[in-house]
Amino acid sequence: MPKLIRIGTRDSELALWQAKAVQQQLEHLGYKTQLIPLKSEGDIVLNKPIYEMGISGVFTKILDDALLNNNIDIAVHSLKDVPTALPKGIVQAAVLKRGNVKDVLVFKNNEEFLSQKDAIIATGSLRRRAQWLNRYPTHTLVELRGNVNTRLQKLIDNDWNGAIFAAAGLGRIGLTPDETIPLDWMVPAPAQGAVVITALDEDDETRAICAEINHEETEICTTIERQFLRLLEGGCSAPIGALTYIKDEEVHFHGVLLSLDGTKKIEVKRFEALGRHHQIAKYCADFIKISINRIPLTLLKSKIENVIITSQNAVESIITTCPKADLQFKNIYCVGRR
Repeated sequence: MPKLIRIGTRDSELALWQAKAVQQQLEHLGYKTQLIPLKSEGDIVLNKPIYEMGISGVFTKILDDALLNNNIDIAVHSLKDVPTALPKGIVQAAVLKRGNVKDVLVFKNNEEFLSQKDAIIATGSLRRRAQWLNRYPTHTLVELRGNVNTRLQKLIDNDWNGAIFAAAGLGRIGLTPDETIPLDWMVPAPAQGAVVITALDEDDETRAICAEINHEETEICTTIERQFLRLLEGGCSAPIGALTYIKDEEVHFHGVLLSLDGTKKIEVKRFEALGRHHQIAKYCADFIKISINRIPLTLLKSKIENVIITSQNAVESIITTCPKADLQFKNIYCVGRR
């Protein structure tokens, strides 16, 4: 008798669409499935920002628990909501072919506010908030939580000029309004637009089944983006953006880190040949870390006799900023094991 695959999912319209997409692909291959909707903590608590809830995997924990308790066989998530470190015993089993990666602005009335000093924009994402303020520093940002339908209704009910959404989320459930502008300049969240399946590490049969619907190109790109996020020690709500794509056998990466108020932004871009791309995330994360701690060149070229170095990042920052021949350090003291 064929194995029945119990598919765990959040119960929002978008989450159910994603779970049904997985269900259709599995059933097309001849497997029997059952959808099991559950409500996450992130769907229940809507009166505070995600980053203030103090819960790792605010949208995924309930499905992790269901997996570990053997109440479901697989869990389906938006990959951008999944912590970069999965709970012990749970692994990524597959990702579907990626959808639209872009953020979009849904606006009311007209677009004139984009050229004006004052405007009110709604978003629940620190990344979107920071990038918007970097581009429109005089605008006011307000908190927006809830599923896609709820957020669209809140935009209608409030005197806001617009709200920011993921294009994939609107498109998948057919709710993209006519008053929508693609934000091509905004770097998306790591793994935005991708749907992931998780399963128990010990469940070899289920993992093998899921591997049949895995999309390799999406897996390569989202893995790089999530490694970049992990190396910068940023959670899924941090002001970090990352996008990877493959073109002509080359892997292209674009990453960004911003301050919460959007006043500071560090960007990094890199490409490598497919197959030699495995260090892209580390290189770009290291570049960001060094850039944050960069020391002014004029200071390094001045006559500094005594220097105390407390980290490897400090060394990299110094030698990246200033040619060694221009350094005039007399005494160098190092603190720490490394």
